[in-house]
Amino acid sequence: MIELKPLSKEDVIPFFTWLNDDEVIKYSMGLFQRLNSSEQIKNWFDSLFEEQQTYNIGIFLENTNQLIGYAGISGISTLNKSGEYFIFIGDKTQWGKGVGTIVTQKVIAYGFETLKLNRIMLTVSQPNIGGVKAYERAGFKVEGVLRDACYRDHAFHDKIVMSILQAEYDAANK
Repeated sequence: MIELKPLSKEDVIPFFTWLNDDEVIKYSMGLFQRLNSSEQIKNWFDSLFEEQQTYNIGIFLENTNQLIGYAGISGISTLNKSGEYFIFIGDKTQWGKGVGTIVTQKVIAYGFETLKLNRIMLTVSQPNIGGVKAYERAGFKVEGVLRDACYRDHAFHDKIVMSILQAEYDAANK
């Protein structure tokens, strides 16, 4: 169904469309709300290749090699053995097909098995029900709520803090 592969600088092209679609970026990081021009998007995308504490990976359709988004772990702390999971599926035709669950499972496996992390956390907007369900299926547990932490659609809403620990991952994957 999908394949995770490193991004190349040429992979920026679909981001020009995705980041200018309000529905696609609705629950994404705040930075995406401010990237308006092709130059801003290209500069942001180019900076991904320079990040030292981030694992970035492209999400490609296996049968066509079409890029549909990207995911990874940011803020990787080797001292604390932790990081923050993120996913962005820009291709709306792939929403609701289980891609988020598969990608989340693969990236989490990489974080624990290759990066040797102990804890992977994330925040998710409370109205993003599909995201919350995908994270729960991947083993994330709710840690708490950041009240009114996000402003979208002319209203504040909560951000849910979730995490998964190495021991929980190991127990679920025996």
